[in-house]
Amino acid sequence: MELEKLLLRKVGEAVGRFKMIRDGDRVAVALSGGKDSLTLLETLLLLAKRAPIDFSVCAFTVEQGKFLRPIGPLGEYLKARGVDWTYHTDNPSLRLLEEQPDHGCDMCSRFRRRAVYQIARGLGANVIAFGHTADDFCESFLRNAMFTGRVSALPAITYSREKDFRLIRPLVFVTEDITSRYAESLGAPIVPCGCSLRTGTVRKSIRSLFSEIEKDYPHLKETLLSAMGNLEPERLLDLRYLDLDSSEGAGVPELLPILND
Repeated sequence: MELEKLLLRKVGEAVGRFKMIRDGDRVAVALSGGKDSLTLLETLLLLAKRAPIDFSVCAFTVEQGKFLRPIGPLGEYLKARGVDWTYHTDNPSLRLLEEQPDHGCDMCSRFRRRAVYQIARGLGANVIAFGHTADDFCESFLRNAMFTGRVSALPAITYSREKDFRLIRPLVFVTEDITSRYAESLGAPIVPCGCSLRTGTVRKSIRSLFSEIEKDYPHLKETLLSAMGNLEPERLLDLRYLDLDSSEGAGVPELLPILND
């Protein structure tokens, strides 16, 4: 019960702050079979009953030939819960797996994105919810800063290219230790994907870094999330945000160190 309250508070905060869900929305949850998306689905179902706005929730799963266990038990669990669930076998993804078994994550993601939009359109949904957690946001933030030279992370809310779908990540303030405990408390079948076991070198390094620092600073992820929402662009090096021509230098950071004689 305490976990449920915590999830409702954190997801409710994300939904409210970023205006993720609005009156009359139909939200399709991308259910991957893992603990995070299952936690998201259950939390949104609870929120739909308690929120002051009227919205509906459905779920879908895309079969790309990479599940490590049969999907049947998950379907039975969702049916018993009365969840409106669609299981879609994506034949182009299966052909890709057969013809190019060593294809990269980018190509797989493109195939999945096309399928997701197709499914959501068929479900009459205008909002698609993904189960990325606070851990994913923090890892993305550090990965971009350290390895791509960009101050960037996952977007909490964005739109599809044609603006026909709102894409949301309501677990932005929820860490994976919470989703693990909650999914376990549900007793729901978890269906892992082979991709989840293929953690790249960069991601492994970042996760190891988090684990080490969090021994002394357990609120590290909360601090990083706060930093993502508390930018001071005038103290960074992006010329788009610096007033270099100000006669009085107001608001312009000192970019060069003072050299002592």
